[in-house]
Amino acid sequence: MLHLLGDASTLRAQILRVLHEKSGDASLFPDRVSASPAASAVLLLLGRGPGRPGMPPEPCLILNKRSIKVRQPGDLCFPGGRMDPGSDIHLSRILRLPLFPLARWPYWHHWKRLRPTEARRLSFLLAASLREGLEEMRLNPLGVTFLGPLPRQKLEMFDRVIYPMAGWVGRQKRFFPNWEVEKIVHIPIRDLLDPDRYGCYRLQMGPRPQHRSIAGQHQGTPPVTRDFPCFVHQKGKEREVLWGATYRITMLFLDLIFGFTPPPVKALPIIEGALDDAYTTGAGRSQPA
Repeated sequence: MLHLLGDASTLRAQILRVLHEKSGDASLFPDRVSASPAASAVLLLLGRGPGRPGMPPEPCLILNKRSIKVRQPGDLCFPGGRMDPGSDIHLSRILRLPLFPLARWPYWHHWKRLRPTEARRLSFLLAASLREGLEEMRLNPLGVTFLGPLPRQKLEMFDRVIYPMAGWVGRQKRFFPNWEVEKIVHIPIRDLLDPDRYGCYRLQMGPRPQHRSIAGQHQGTPPVTRDFPCFVHQKGKEREVLWGATYRITMLFLDLIFGFTPPPVKALPIIEGALDDAYTTGAGRSQPA
C-alpha cells in the first residue's frame, strides 16, 4: 500500500472510500452528543509536509504539541476539543452550503437522504473540530477537504469520548499556534508505516495531589509504572513520543487505510518517561526520560 503515498489524489480517494464503507449504516453518534460535556471532536489532519532534504513534500500527519499551559502538556494531539453549541450549530449549517467542506464531501447527499439525524450530528462534530483547529493553529476551515468520520475513542485517564474526523489540508503550508500549542509537528506517513520506529513507553506515574498529606508531603504512595505502545518521531536532535488516545486513533487509521499493525508492545524497545502529579491540571509535563 506504500504506492498510495506517491499520489495524493489516489490516497485521498482511498481514505474517502474506506471511511465511508467503515461507517456503514449503524449509528455512530449518540443522542444529544452536541450537549454532552464528555464529548470532544478532533481532526485527524493530513497534508503535504515539508519533505526530507532533497526530496519532494510527502503526505504527513499534522499534529499539535500541547503547551505547558494546558492539561497533558508536552503530548502530541490532534487539533480539536469540546463542543461549543452556540457557535458550532451555526458553523455546522455553513459547512453544508455549496462549495463548503461538507457539501464537497462525495457522500454528504447520501447521508442527508438516508441518515438525516446522523448527518446533523456529523456536521456538528466536524464544525467543532474545524473551529478548534482555527483557534489552536489558525487552520483555514475552508481549505480542508473532509474525508470522513472514524470510530470514537474513550480516554483512559479522563471522562471523555473523542469523535475523530479525518481531513486533508491542501494549500495551507504555515500554521500559527496559539497559547495552547507549543508547536506544530509533521510526521510523514511513510515513517508511521515503519515498524522500527515504534516503542514501549514505560511511564512512571507519580502520586496525584489527593495523595498528599495536609503538610504537603507525599503519604508514601508509590508511583505506578505502566507500559503503553508508542511511536517515536525523531527530527534532528528533537524527539517526540506519540502515545495514548492520539496513538490509538492513528493506529486505527493506519490499519483501515494501509492494513498496518505495529509490532506487539512486549517486543518493542523501552522508552522511559514520567507523568508528574500535575499532568491532569496543566501545571506539569509528560516527557521522555
